[in-house]
Amino acid sequence: MFVYLSKKIAIPNGVALHCISWNKEHGYIACGGDDGLLKVLKLETQPSKDAKIRGLAAPSNLSMNQTMEGHNGIVKVVTWNNHYQKLTSSDEKGLIIVWMMFNGQWFEEMINSRNKSIVRSMCWNADGQKICIAYEDGAVILGSVDGNRIWGKDLKNMQLTNVAWSPDGKIILFGTTSGEVHIYDNNGQSIGKVELYCLVNVTGAVSLAAVDWYNGRLGFVEPDCPCLVICFDNGRCQIMRDEVDDKPILIDTKMDAIDAKWNDTGSILAIAGSQRSIQQDKDINVVQFFSSFGEPLYTLKVPGKQIQSLDWEKGSLRVALAVDSFIYFANIR
Repeated sequence: MFVYLSKKIAIPNGVALHCISWNKEHGYIACGGDDGLLKVLKLETQPSKDAKIRGLAAPSNLSMNQTMEGHNGIVKVVTWNNHYQKLTSSDEKGLIIVWMMFNGQWFEEMINSRNKSIVRSMCWNADGQKICIAYEDGAVILGSVDGNRIWGKDLKNMQLTNVAWSPDGKIILFGTTSGEVHIYDNNGQSIGKVELYCLVNVTGAVSLAAVDWYNGRLGFVEPDCPCLVICFDNGRCQIMRDEVDDKPILIDTKMDAIDAKWNDTGSILAIAGSQRSIQQDKDINVVQFFSSFGEPLYTLKVPGKQIQSLDWEKGSLRVALAVDSFIYFANIR
C-alpha cells in the first residue's frame, strides 16, 4: 500500500477547521470550523482511462463550493445521512441544523437548540433512520430521520464525548471524558461497559480520540471480522469484533491520536494525530493506516500545525484531512 498527498484546498481568510465528513453516496464533503464556518464542497472527477486501469483516484476540480449560513459559534460536529442525503451540523453553542439539498443547493430543513450544553458527537445508524446525539452534560437524544424525537435520556454523572452505533442498530456506545465506553441498547437501557484492554499498565489521565464502528453496509472482509475501533489520545487503540470481544487486537501507534475512521468497506483503518520528530525537534502530523487485523500498512506525513479530523471517500481511494485552515487530500494505491 502506498499513500501520497494529492491536493490541497485553502479555506478563505485562514479560518481554522475542526471537523470534516465525506458523504459516501454522492461525494459531498462537509467541513466546519471557527466563526460559524460550514462549507460543502464536491470534487468533480475527470475520468481517465489510465486511472481506471491502475485503480487510482481520478484528477478532480471543485464542482460545488457552498458556504452555509446559520451557525455563529465554532462548528464542532458534521455528519452525513448517506441514505437520505441530509447533513447534520452542530456548533459550540449547542445549535443543531439539519440541511437538505434542493435545486442543487443546501438549505436548512430543521433547527434544534438546547442551549444547555454542546453536542460532542452525533451518529446516524446504518440505514439512516435514526440519529443519536450526545451532549457533553450527559443528555442523549435519539431522533428519527423525519425530525421526531424517539427518546431522550440523561446519563447521570457522565460527560459524553463520543457515540457509535453497532452495524445492526441494536447497540449504542457512549464514550465519556473519563475515557470509559458505556454500552446501551437502542431503547436507552444500560448494558455495561466495554473492557479497555489497551489501557492496561497505562498511568495518568487519558481521553478518547475516537470510537468508530464500521456499519457493515458493504459487507465484511471476512465473517466475524474486527470492525470496532476504540482509540485514545495516548495512541493506544483496540480493534474489536463486537462490544464484548475479550480478545481485541491491541495497537500502540506511539503518537498523540486525534481521530480514527474505517474506510468504506471496513478493511483499512486510518488513525490521525501527531508524533514527535527527533530529527526536526518538533511535532509532525501523521496518518497511520492499519488492516482490520491491526497490521501496519503505511504512515503518511502531513504538513501543517495540527490535524483535526479525517474521513474516507466512497470507494476508499482517498482520504480528506482537516489541517489548520486547509483540506488535504491523500490518494491510496
